[in-house]
Amino acid sequence: MHLTFSAAVLGAALWTPMAQAQQAEQARQYNIPAGSLNAVLNRFAEEAGVLLGASGSLTSGKSSAGLNGNYGVTAGFAAVLARTGLEAFRQNDGSYGLRTAYEVTAEPASAVSLQTVTVSGKAPGSTTEGTGSYTTFSTSSSTRLNLTPQETPQPITVITRQRMDDQGLVSLNDVLEATSGVTIKPFNVGADGPQIWARGASITNFQVDGIPSASLMSNYLQSTVIYDRVEVVKGATGMMSGLGTPAATINMIRKRPTMEPQATVSAEAGNWSRHGAGLDMSRALNEDGSVRGRLVADYKRQGAWTDNYAQDYAVLYGIGEIDLGPRTLLTAGLSHIQRNTNAQIRTFPVVYTNGQSTGARLSDGAPPDWAYYDHQMDSAFGAIEHRFDSGWNAKAELTHGRYRYDSVMATLGGVVNQATGSGAYALMPRYNAATEQTSLDAYVTGPFSLFGRQHELIAGLTLSRLTQDSPSYPTVRQNITNIFNWAHEVPQPSFTQSGSTALKEYQYGAYLSSRLQLSDNVNLLLGGRVTDWQRDRRAVTHATNTTTDTHDKENSVLIPYAGLVYALNDNYSLYASYTKIFRPQDSGTLMYTTGGQMDPEEGSSYEAGLKASFQDGALTSSLSLFRTQQKNLAVWNAALFSYVAETHAATEGIELEVNGRLAPGWQLSAGYNYSETRDQNDSRILPRIPRNTFKLFTSYRLPGDWNKLTLGAGVHWESKTGDPLTTYTQSSHAQANLMARYEVSPQLAITAHLNNAFDKRYAMAIASNIAIYGPPRNFMVSAKYRF
Repeated sequence: MHLTFSAAVLGAALWTPMAQAQQAEQARQYNIPAGSLNAVLNRFAEEAGVLLGASGSLTSGKSSAGLNGNYGVTAGFAAVLARTGLEAFRQNDGSYGLRTAYEVTAEPASAVSLQTVTVSGKAPGSTTEGTGSYTTFSTSSSTRLNLTPQETPQPITVITRQRMDDQGLVSLNDVLEATSGVTIKPFNVGADGPQIWARGASITNFQVDGIPSASLMSNYLQSTVIYDRVEVVKGATGMMSGLGTPAATINMIRKRPTMEPQATVSAEAGNWSRHGAGLDMSRALNEDGSVRGRLVADYKRQGAWTDNYAQDYAVLYGIGEIDLGPRTLLTAGLSHIQRNTNAQIRTFPVVYTNGQSTGARLSDGAPPDWAYYDHQMDSAFGAIEHRFDSGWNAKAELTHGRYRYDSVMATLGGVVNQATGSGAYALMPRYNAATEQTSLDAYVTGPFSLFGRQHELIAGLTLSRLTQDSPSYPTVRQNITNIFNWAHEVPQPSFTQSGSTALKEYQYGAYLSSRLQLSDNVNLLLGGRVTDWQRDRRAVTHATNTTTDTHDKENSVLIPYAGLVYALNDNYSLYASYTKIFRPQDSGTLMYTTGGQMDPEEGSSYEAGLKASFQDGALTSSLSLFRTQQKNLAVWNAALFSYVAETHAATEGIELEVNGRLAPGWQLSAGYNYSETRDQNDSRILPRIPRNTFKLFTSYRLPGDWNKLTLGAGVHWESKTGDPLTTYTQSSHAQANLMARYEVSPQLAITAHLNNAFDKRYAMAIASNIAIYGPPRNFMVSAKYRF
């Protein structure tokens, strides 16, 4: 490995404060006013830093006298639940549940363990909303089995509901920008999606509630107001995603209805004429709570550091649940996202032909006023799930998504001669397309006994069909005489359709995954997925009246997976995992490929590491070493204006991460990542990706009389980047962000964010002689009222 530091030294530096954070339950000061039992319990669980899950029927109609004084977790629950007839108990995963006081279970231990097997993504302790935590007790994105982070043989970052609120993460793009080990390089603001990388590869695997969503659906548009959490599994996950890269899988977990009535309204305002408002309502819709619903609506008007930029971002989401019986649940929902942008910010030349700086300003990326980029994304879904007496569960979900976009863009390009000002030109393309994806996912999961031990199994299938229809237009080009006045030199172009492209893609997969308990301390995870894939593409050219059909197919592609987890003790575990990589090249890549068709990307991914969990799972951490080997990796060659296939590429690196509660009221998420990709000649490729990144965000709720105030701060640092490094280099840089929240009352909270607090000037993305600068210092103030 081309590692520039000692992993052992770095690991020890972070494990030490973790070990110090591990401590027995300690008393702390609480000042929680009387109110409904549900509200008081949620407030106590948040301040205590524990996860609480219980049926709303237990707390419905009950009240609590609140809590005032010094209490440990157990004593605090007892005081809050006094005279309610309920008691709290700690579950196997470290979270807490409620039951009728003095209620005991007559089931044997083996039966109790069967109850922990639940439908994927819904295990006790997985929901993060209302917990105040920066971690979760259960995830299922890696293997579909419900595992704690310590039991998962891959690094996984969970961006919880609390962290999204604390950092002001509005979109999936914001979430990934805050995720350790993920690198985002946007070459615009408000136009096409950014380049998203992890472990030296582009991230193409996206899921919603575990159902794959094609990258052509532009998932970066997703709004976080819809989601309880986002789980990012690092490394190859082809077993669950089908065909994909060794980068990461992004799984967005939707908010669900609650039994207890709850509602919030929010409003926000910031510089650059930004403002917005939102509503989130959830409650039972009938007397016994067997029908529940939730409605989320949000609107944001976004401005930027260029005068003519404006974006409208609207979201509507509804979901309902019906208990068809004590063991059967029906779920259905809809979502709508509209994002319209005027004068999207683009790249600008930063050096002349002689290597001298152009002196570009942040505002120079402003395009003509007539440029626009409009998106609309709609989704409908329905699911039915059933729990059998044996402890097995079955679920089937059908989803349908539609995505449409229409845009006219203006981009400044070329290499500019400083003396004459010549060489620059404006490119003005028009793009629009309509994409639809329909998916059916069904699986069964449950426990089984073998050789005197309990094991778990999940088996399922995924069927997916995607279509895209897009007209073609010739790109208008115009030479520019003054790059600093280019937006006023180019008139609005007119376009005549020159052709069209129709794309159909099918993917059918079946998967099987198991967790085998080899001993009290050793679990073996084995699984695999078999996939059939087909893509049909028809291109029509009007000028020549020709039609070109291409057909690509891959049958019975097997993606194996193996992972081993060895628990050293209750806190530490070692792990290792292996999987294969297989992904057909994107249709867009094939359009710009030298020498015709490029073979699918193939390879292997290996990793090993150390996981740790403290404070009953409230603080989790991981140290990972990884290596991926790929052939036919598509890499852009600017000189050839084409993608070329690397016959052998290897990426090696290390990741170190910690998430969760350091102390009562103190939450932390921090991670360091090093990775480097080299070709068969041992030369570095993909220099646009920094070798080293470090991301941190922490929040602290002050104790005692100051406990209404929460303070937060974050930093994002990355080492130098450039594409290529010899033309222009962005030196290593860091941006700092600050947050403060004050609870005016138990219902009303006001939050302020100051981003890029020290007004750092830096290039977000670089390509040859052009770059786009990151946002300068900006602020946002928001208010949220609960009722």
